[in-house]
Amino acid sequence: MEQKKFDLNSIIGFALIFGIMMWIMYQNQPTQAEINAEKAKKEQATKVKEQSQKVAETTALVTSATSDSTKVSAALQASLGSFAYSASLPSAKNEFTTIENDLVTLKIANKGGYIADATLKKYKSIDKNGKLVQLIKDNNAGLNIALQTKDGKKVNTKDVFFEPTLTKVDGNQVLSMKLKAGENQFLEYKYVLKANDYMLDFDVRSQGLASVLNTSNGANLEWNLKGYRNEKSVSYENTLTEAVYEYEGGKDTYLGQSQDEKTVEDLTYVAYKQHFFTSILLTKTPIKSAKLTSENLIKDTAKDTIFTKSFKSSLPLAFTNGELDYKMNWYYGPADYKTLNAYDRNLDEIISFGWGIFGWINQFIFVPLFGFLSGFLSYGIAIILFTVIIKLAMAPITYKSFLSQAKMKVLRPELNELNEKFKDPVKRQQETMKLYNKAGVNPMAGCIPALIQMPFMFASFKYFPSAIELRQQGFLWAKDLSSYDSIIKLPFSIPLYGDHVSLFPILAAIAIFFYMKYTTGDQQMAAPQQEGMPDMSKIMKMMIWISPVMMLIFFNNYGSGLSLYNLFSNIMTLGIMFYIKNYVVDDKKIHAQIQENKLKEPKKPSKFQQKLQEAMEQAEAQKNAKGKK
Repeated sequence: MEQKKFDLNSIIGFALIFGIMMWIMYQNQPTQAEINAEKAKKEQATKVKEQSQKVAETTALVTSATSDSTKVSAALQASLGSFAYSASLPSAKNEFTTIENDLVTLKIANKGGYIADATLKKYKSIDKNGKLVQLIKDNNAGLNIALQTKDGKKVNTKDVFFEPTLTKVDGNQVLSMKLKAGENQFLEYKYVLKANDYMLDFDVRSQGLASVLNTSNGANLEWNLKGYRNEKSVSYENTLTEAVYEYEGGKDTYLGQSQDEKTVEDLTYVAYKQHFFTSILLTKTPIKSAKLTSENLIKDTAKDTIFTKSFKSSLPLAFTNGELDYKMNWYYGPADYKTLNAYDRNLDEIISFGWGIFGWINQFIFVPLFGFLSGFLSYGIAIILFTVIIKLAMAPITYKSFLSQAKMKVLRPELNELNEKFKDPVKRQQETMKLYNKAGVNPMAGCIPALIQMPFMFASFKYFPSAIELRQQGFLWAKDLSSYDSIIKLPFSIPLYGDHVSLFPILAAIAIFFYMKYTTGDQQMAAPQQEGMPDMSKIMKMMIWISPVMMLIFFNNYGSGLSLYNLFSNIMTLGIMFYIKNYVVDDKKIHAQIQENKLKEPKKPSKFQQKLQEAMEQAEAQKNAKGKK
């Protein structure tokens, strides 16, 4: 009995002790903050241990390398061949060599010898902090020449160190970057930057490498660049970003907008144009069979907002007597017509002024006229005065067009009589031409002036998007005349229209609506409906609404300078037409003149009228011949 009692007491005692211990452990368990602190302490200890281990390994490696330079030399020799010499030069310890003038700052990487940073000092980016435009930064561009040594080693210049030597010659900064295979054996990049110039000389030459390199396959220069976005509208900038190149002694063209690849013979320059800025590589020795590639990087404008396009050029270089010797140039600067044209290297073709007559109007009229006006006026006022001058110069042509419409309007009753009298289309057309001839009216006179004005309109669509002078220049509510003048930011995006509302396109659309409304009535009255021909009155009524809508949609994302030009262009045209109609053209005088012309001997028909008359007579003869059968 005593044993059982002892056992029961023991069990109760142990239970009490266990409970007390559990309570003590519960009361003394660490808080979450203490747990986190302990965890951080352990992680820090682990990092310190790892860093110590790395330092120890590095120290051991350096010690090993120092004590066994033969092994280091052998490793370098295995990877670089004869160019292992370059790895032992002091240049391997430095990162960049900088050359600059008042326009541009260029940082050349000692490793690779290429331009690793190109900053334009006169132009600010869209960054809110007002940073300068950088065409090259953060490894978005690269230059490499692929070489092969006689012992079969492949060497890429981007991976090896060049020895820099910076001097000044005649006020020019001269930077010699040498990739050495020996004291007097090297590949040299020679940069020469002049004062106040965006263009720099770039010579690529070798010395003493005929015994080092396998020259049978030549060398391949590779230049690539991913264009950084520099403007407010990434989609608008992207449409004006493209690769332009010159080939075969002066021909020039460009790669496609989406994705394009071309093999070009006798290439003399390739330009990576980024709307208002451009990077250009030029060579005085044409490159045979160059391969150029362009890729559009913007798939979604809401997400792809950093880069626009990716460009790549593969340029094979030929050895002459076992050595390379190419005289080249780099250009990093604005895509400005005057600046590029001054080099006399056909670089003005990089500016998209349009082909044929459109380009001529821009080069010989728009550029000098706007340049003169903007020299002493604000850019917004200069655009308005520029528009006034162009429209006043076009006023005589506008007058001729309106006068022709007025004559056709006076003849309208007689033309209607001919339509009623002659049901046969050919006969009616013949009689209509006779009436025109007697009255001294040329039905084409109203079309020709309009055709003359059209090239000026299309030229403006090319000029204003390319005018770098407008970049970041404000006028009224527009902060930047080279970009859209947003007054309302929409919480959503409308297809084709965008996620904002621009005011200048709205005003331009209103102006073109009233202009077309004012002129459409006279055009409909002047030209009678011809059988078998489309009803022009219905078409003109549709255009009254279609033209303003197109203006609203497509110009919403365009530069506000172009919308401002179109606004005042339509206002001026409307004003000129109103003045001519009410104060110059007199319907009664025109009617009297036409009646007087009818009494005179008809003028000899023009060649066009003669050919048209002959064609109608042949058609009439063929019709009669079929009728007899």
